[in-house]
Amino acid sequence: MDLKLQPFNFASAVARAGLTPQGQPVAKPASGTNFADAMSSALKSVSNQQNEASRLQREVQLDNPTVSLEETMIAMQKAQIGFQATLQVRNRLVSAYSEVMNMQV
Repeated sequence: MDLKLQPFNFASAVARAGLTPQGQPVAKPASGTNFADAMSSALKSVSNQQNEASRLQREVQLDNPTVSLEETMIAMQKAQIGFQATLQVRNRLVSAYSEVMNMQV
């Protein structure tokens, strides 16, 4: 086993740590997403899942041979889980808002 030691490169170590040579954190560019955008995207995703589950249910009721019952049941479960998760997030947000409003200044 042949190991070769290389001299310590301070500049590359500082860059890997996310710091400038003066030790200050490197300003990261804004990612462009904020909480409102993330919530909006999540709600649209849950809505799309529910619409897809409803569409599959309708197709099964109309005896469409290309839509299986298993696929429909899985889509319904995904929509239900997404909806339950959304309700939990809403409940936590309402609880946090209530706590902030009850704080004494």
